[in-house]
Amino acid sequence: MSTPVLAAHAVTKHYRLGKREIPVLRGVDLTLQAGERLALLGASGAGKSTLLHVLGLLDQPTSGQVCFDGRPVHDLPIAERARLRHAHTGFVFQFYHLIPELTALQNVLLARMMASSMTGYWRQRGAARAAAKALLEQVGLGDRLHHRPAELSGGERQRVAIARALLAEPRVILADEPTGNLDSHTAAGVVDLMFSIQQQRGIALLLVTHNEDLARRCDRIVRMQDGVVLAEPTGT
Repeated sequence: MSTPVLAAHAVTKHYRLGKREIPVLRGVDLTLQAGERLALLGASGAGKSTLLHVLGLLDQPTSGQVCFDGRPVHDLPIAERARLRHAHTGFVFQFYHLIPELTALQNVLLARMMASSMTGYWRQRGAARAAAKALLEQVGLGDRLHHRPAELSGGERQRVAIARALLAEPRVILADEPTGNLDSHTAAGVVDLMFSIQQQRGIALLLVTHNEDLARRCDRIVRMQDGVVLAEPTGT
């Protein structure tokens, strides 16, 4: 089998609360292949979101390693980790994390601004703007480019978040309960869109969800309990 695009090896994560140390991840091993769609299931408090934050280089593990293409990344300098995060990983969260004062187009462009220096961004701003507009059109928001989040429905906000995650042309998307804040009809449309784009572009997708039906649409299901992976079966 080829080298996973993303992997966790014996990853632990502990938080300190006063004099107590709270273990959240207890030695997680997980692999994600290029183009794979993997569902991560588990009850609240199982450690799913913490694992996504560690895999996405938003947080450091207490011990263990995260690897991109077989290369350990958490020992890299902060600036290099940030570059990897912005260039190779897109995030889609349950609560969108859009900037209220910015339009849909400006929120998507933030991804490109974060991935380069200000000078670099200004040199490529025309191309970045064109790419952001094209993505918003692809997710069905071509007529909502200049609307702010408060002027958009929940489903539309999540579509903006998906477009933002795709702007850097990532190899991996980490999605944390992306439909958890949506009604069932809107959620189905958002999932169909996300899966379609993921398949078209060959992006690896790690999807945290409580929805068993949604998980069964993935290539593989992994379950977490009390900070550990219970099983990593092949196929669904």
